[in-house]
Amino acid sequence: MAFLPMNAKEMRDRGWNEVDFVYVCGDSYVDHPSFGAAIITRVLEDCGYKTAFLAQPNWKNDDDFTQFGKPRLGFMVSAGNIDSMVAHYTVAKRKRHDDAYTAGGKNGRRPDRAVTVYCNIIRKLYPDSPIIIGGLEASLRRFAHYDYWKNEVMPSIIFDSKADLLVYGMGELQTIEIAKRLSEGYPVESLYDIRGVCYKIRTDDYVPKSVVELPSYERVKEDKRDYAIASRRELEEADAVRGKTLIQRHGKYILVQNPPMQPLDTKQLDYVYSLPYERWYPKCYESLGGVPGINEVLFSITHNRGCFGACNFCSLAFHQGRAVTVRSEKSIIEEAESFLDNPRFKGYISDVGGPTANFRLPSCEKQKKLGLCKNRRCLAPTPCPNMQVSHTEYLDILRKLRNLKGIKKVFIRSGIRFDYLIEDENDEFFRELVKYHISGQLRVAPEHCSAEDLEKMGKPHIESYKRFCKMFYDFTGKENKDQYVVPYLMSSHPGSTLSDAVELALFCKRENIHPKQVQDFYPTPGTISTSMFYTELDPYTLKEVYVPKSENEKAMQRALLQYFIPENKPIVIKALIKAGRRDLIGNDKKCLVTPMAGQTQGGYSKQSNNRNSQNQKGRGRAQWFSCTGFQKKQYFLWIMWNRQIVCSRAVCFQIDVECMFVLLISEVHK
Repeated sequence: MAFLPMNAKEMRDRGWNEVDFVYVCGDSYVDHPSFGAAIITRVLEDCGYKTAFLAQPNWKNDDDFTQFGKPRLGFMVSAGNIDSMVAHYTVAKRKRHDDAYTAGGKNGRRPDRAVTVYCNIIRKLYPDSPIIIGGLEASLRRFAHYDYWKNEVMPSIIFDSKADLLVYGMGELQTIEIAKRLSEGYPVESLYDIRGVCYKIRTDDYVPKSVVELPSYERVKEDKRDYAIASRRELEEADAVRGKTLIQRHGKYILVQNPPMQPLDTKQLDYVYSLPYERWYPKCYESLGGVPGINEVLFSITHNRGCFGACNFCSLAFHQGRAVTVRSEKSIIEEAESFLDNPRFKGYISDVGGPTANFRLPSCEKQKKLGLCKNRRCLAPTPCPNMQVSHTEYLDILRKLRNLKGIKKVFIRSGIRFDYLIEDENDEFFRELVKYHISGQLRVAPEHCSAEDLEKMGKPHIESYKRFCKMFYDFTGKENKDQYVVPYLMSSHPGSTLSDAVELALFCKRENIHPKQVQDFYPTPGTISTSMFYTELDPYTLKEVYVPKSENEKAMQRALLQYFIPENKPIVIKALIKAGRRDLIGNDKKCLVTPMAGQTQGGYSKQSNNRNSQNQKGRGRAQWFSCTGFQKKQYFLWIMWNRQIVCSRAVCFQIDVECMFVLLISEVHK
């Protein structure tokens, strides 16, 4: 099957004079079912609609937006696989250099707040054309929301974008119904009863009905307590069985969110994944080096949707929902068999997973009729007694995939919920996971060791992780394999104090964990953790929550988790002193770091404050010249940090050692 037309020439080559829909996307075009834009456009095509794919249009002029002319039915707009601000900026708000969803891998091919920018251009060019927004950026910004990059509360994206309709969630069923009604000549207003959409209406035109009303945009902008209440209610009603209509006033308008669309059932999921995807990017990207984001997922298989783990910092519960639905075994096997005809396939299936790889069942039988519990998690802080746990079906699928002729190895690289895994009384899956499905390392996400911090994250206590590790290494030993658990850890999450970070560093030392990467908490729209970050309140209890916000403390928390890296030593020492843990600075085995040059046990200065200043200066010079080059660099970093001089670590280490002496000669004695 050919790629969808990306420009006017390709449209004409198909013999089309116009298109029904123009799908505008902030990512490069990749026709693969791991990319939401590919799914929606293939669904439209399969329903008989002529659909053009406008990838990363130049927003600095109108030419790209006008090349197809006015579409017969409307525009659909998405920022791409992730929020455009997350794609562009690190948690430190620095511009990213790379972009996995752009051909060539370079940043800068989409605007900040892509949905809003694209829609405003379209609205100017085609004032009466329907504009439907969707995808992650629109879905997570559907209510008034805290924007980390502006550090302020913004209105629903439907207002700034001037869109007619917002589709939230995965969107296939909404898209089919929207396209059907528009093609039958119904106006945009006729779409307002579709589940899984949001729309705006003037307050004077709104007909009151049974709804849950959120605090208004004006209130959540002014009052953090109201913001916390709103964020809790939004998540409480994000359930397709029991969720109610939500409204939120924005000045003279009302934002209306209809109840969530029912998640796709097994038959519908099988249909979506059977569509004729190219599983690659168009030829026009080859000269740029292709689209990097395809490499990890090219020969991966998604077997489920939804996640009842519902971590507070994760947007999945707010976007996909907590209800787990799955594809059939037949559909999964057929997709794997299709790989065998692909010349790029070398026999390795990189993943058989989803939001959480080892979920194949609803969390409990009750949820089918009653929905998922409002304020109760299935797994944290302890597993619900009603939770059903089984890996039998998943294991059977993996066994059949392994036995396919031409398949050399089947890996599992999606997140495994270790706390769910260890609740299974049958350990067959765990044993075969260790034996067949790991490429040396299994990544799991304990995130922290502090019970209080883990509860703020919506994660199980650390004892679950320890129990999991014991079982993992027992099974690994029996297989005589050299395999390891690699934990994901997070610093600076709301609730995490500097003392908590010290305890996490000590935990890492005891468990011989040396994380290569540490993720600072990133406050993205639509999560409970982001609400805590902004309001400094727990939305469920409305009690105060400590939030590390200064760059200084964030750097200290991050450095503590990587205390073993030599260039982190100055920051680690500063953090330990601030936390009142000088006992961890020294040469004992219990210590995290050794003292800096010129310091004693506990990080105290060797020099007395009562000495003659001239003697101090002389001894300082002598001490400086007696240091090794590396010690001088460390001491330089220490002073830069204490004097709050902004300078990157990389730049510091490029400075010539003797130039540092010139800078420091007057500082050494201090």
